Amino acid sequence: MHLNALLALAAAFLWGGGDFSGGMGAKNAGGTMGGALRVILTSHAASFTVLVAIARWRGDAFPHGAPLAWGIAAGVTGGIALACFYVALSRGAMGASAALSGLLAAAIPAVVSVIGEGSPGLLRITGFLVAGVAIWLIAAGPNAEARSADAGTIWLAVAAGIGFGIYFVALKMAGVAGVIWPMATARIGSLSICSLILVGLSLSPKTSKASEIAKGRLTRTAVRWALTTALLDTSGNLLFIAATRAGRLDVAAVLASLYPASTILLAAWMLSERPTRRQGLGMAVAAAAVVMITL
Repeated sequence: MHLNALLALAAAFLWGGGDFSGGMGAKNAGGTMGGALRVILTSHAASFTVLVAIARWRGDAFPHGAPLAWGIAAGVTGGIALACFYVALSRGAMGASAALSGLLAAAIPAVVSVIGEGSPGLLRITGFLVAGVAIWLIAAGPNAEARSADAGTIWLAVAAGIGFGIYFVALKMAGVAGVIWPMATARIGSLSICSLILVGLSLSPKTSKASEIAKGRLTRTAVRWALTTALLDTSGNLLFIAATRAGRLDVAAVLASLYPASTILLAAWMLSERPTRRQGLGMAVAAAAVVMITL
């Protein structure tokens, strides 16, 4: 198995753990958009501090020009995508939102990679399509509490998926400057945009709906989950950047987009939430996709 595939699969595992921790943190912060943003800001602030310290200790040069712009753009688009994603999830149609955003997040870098790097070959293209089926099966499993997605929720999920896809591409472009600083500059972008969104929510007209969305507070438990998210998500991002430096973007992005599988496995282990048959089938399909992509 090529190094970039191994790194991407490791990133997927860590991202799934980060999503699980982030979800638990948002739940303990009130389960609202405001609470989720506070968890994101805490997590990203912690990871930014550590990343800058590591970069300074290593003596890495601060990026300038295009790599800096790409890093900040990655953070801004990633922050907006996270905000759209959490709003979509808060509306109840979690399965459809997660599946749709996950498919777009994998498809956009794959298309960009094919245009820039040429065709990856028929077997890998087939593997990409099979991976898309796996993402849908895993993320869009049945949920007794789910509601059907309205047009607004679908568009939010689409915006999230496009944002995540651009985030993957931008991290690849920023990665020419190394691994640590590109991730740190991405955090500058995400901290800025998420702070602006939270301020906007707080200053919105005090209707009952706006107040409900904006409220949330960081408990000690929420902070612990946020710090766990910082460790797992940042490590996953660093591995993803390393994967894009070691090989093709499409391979890295599609394999890393299988992260919902590890989220479900962690929920089964820690919360005793048994995967559905559909999700189990999706994991089996994902394993077949990995074989086809990495041969």
